Amino acid sequence: MNDESLILQQLDHMGKEISSISDSARSLQELREEITPRVNELVAVLIKELAEVEADCTLEDVAYLLKNALRSVRNMNWSLDQLKSLIDFLRSVEPLLRSSVPQGIYQLDQFEQQGIFQIISAMFAVMQKIAQTYTPADFEQIGEGLVRLVGVAKKLTSPNALNLLDKAADIPAKLDLSRAKPVGVFGAAFAMRNPEVKQGMGVLLEITKGLVLLKNGGQVEGESQAATQNREA
Repeated sequence: MNDESLILQQLDHMGKEISSISDSARSLQELREEITPRVNELVAVLIKELAEVEADCTLEDVAYLLKNALRSVRNMNWSLDQLKSLIDFLRSVEPLLRSSVPQGIYQLDQFEQQGIFQIISAMFAVMQKIAQTYTPADFEQIGEGLVRLVGVAKKLTSPNALNLLDKAADIPAKLDLSRAKPVGVFGAAFAMRNPEVKQGMGVLLEITKGLVLLKNGGQVEGESQAATQNREA
């Protein structure tokens, strides 16, 4: 009796397992029936798409690509490392770019509104015209002349020279050339009675003394002769 009960229990257990397996098989069959149309559609689309590139891509091309990819694994690894470094760099400078780029755009807009770009463009146009007119040799000569002009400008920046130029600049504003009249010898002698004329003649004489520097390399004639004798001795 116990053996029969044990056998019946085992049969019942086996029936349950068989039922479970049957349910699983039925589920797989249903899944297969649902997937099969989709797979067929996917295969059809894949065949159609591959047919369009069949003339441009063959199995040999794919095999060659795979071989090159395998040969270039180290290069690709290096490229990926460099790309990672570049990404890290961009992430580091991103906060700075967020603040500096708008500021730079604003500054460029200010330059455009102020006409700075137009001035630069005009300067380039002038430089182009100068380059078409003068040769490099001319520019070398101009450069040598500019060096001497800088020396002249340095001399003009001395306190005495600046004082003289400042006073000379005030002269045109004080002159009234419409009152100028022809003057003869007697008129000049009569004009010498004017204190301003006397002072002006004194200034003119002092300037005349300084004009000797335009001759003999800036030396007085006696000094020039003495220098020449010393060189000959």
